This record gives sequence, C-alpha cells and structure tokens, in this order.
Amino acid sequence: MTDELQEVIIYTDGACIGNPGPGGYGIVLKHGRVRKELSGGFRQTTNNRMELTAAIVGLELLKKPCRVQIYTDSRYLVDAIQQGWAEQWRARNWKRQKRGKAMNPDLWQRLLDLCGMHHVELNWMEGHADTPEKERCERLAQAAARQRGLPADQGYEQSLADEHPRLF
Repeated sequence: MTDELQEVIIYTDGACIGNPGPGGYGIVLKHGRVRKELSGGFRQTTNNRMELTAAIVGLELLKKPCRVQIYTDSRYLVDAIQQGWAEQWRARNWKRQKRGKAMNPDLWQRLLDLCGMHHVELNWMEGHADTPEKERCERLAQAAARQRGLPADQGYEQSLADEHPRLF
C-alpha cells in the first residue's frame, strides 16, 4: 500500500519598499480545512528575494513530502523553475550563460532542495488578482515590510559585501 501525498496549496507574495529597501513576504497555506498565514521581513532586501523567500518559507512549513501548488505573481520565480534556469545556474556553480553570476544563489539553492523533497507545481497569477488568498498575501507582505526592527537579510547583505569589499 502506498501513501498518497497530501495536497497543499500555498499562495505567496513578496513586497519591497524601494528596491532594494525594507521587504516583506506573505504566505497563505491551505490543506483541507487547515489554513495558516505567515509573514516576515528584512530591513534591506529586494523584491525578488522576498518572492523567493515566501515560496521557501511556505514549503518549509511542511513536515513531510507533499504535492504542492504554489500560486505567485512572480515571473522571476515561476520562469526560473519551469524553464529549468535555476537548475542550470546551480549546475554551472551559480553562473548564468552569458551575463555573469546568477542572483540570489542562497535562496535558489534552498528552493531547489525543497522542490526535490516535494512535488511542487508553480502557477503564475496576475498581481492584484481578485483572489482573497492572494490579496491577503499582499497585505501580509506589505505590513511585514513596514515593521520596525526588521532583521538583516544575511544573504543580501553578504552579496553586497562581496560586490563591494572594503579597501581598508
């Protein structure tokens, strides 16, 4: 007898006040009658990092392998996975084919590892769609980005330090 994978739906959104700037993410996870909302943010980050973080945090909530539908308005996220770009960047040690290094390798690594644990299907949906869960994610992300005392996005700040090393 085989165990059927549990079906989970995750709605995500990322937000940034300025880009880069303070950022937040929002998640609505649904499994049967269970609904969970989660948000968080960072003091200095980018919108793309928040979009990726939302998907990662949503998947990290799952305790065992699941069949997951992720709904996002991020073409960056959907296309990089569906077109196989993220896997190619990883195979080339986070290098893009013609234009230098891939951005956000720390987050892509985490996301690809999670996609390997679950059966994940990414679905693009238009931003500001008339979907209650998507609208809720947007409000959660915006509110998180506006919180005081946000922590550092270590991956983002490290990438800045790598690009602009101190001379003295």
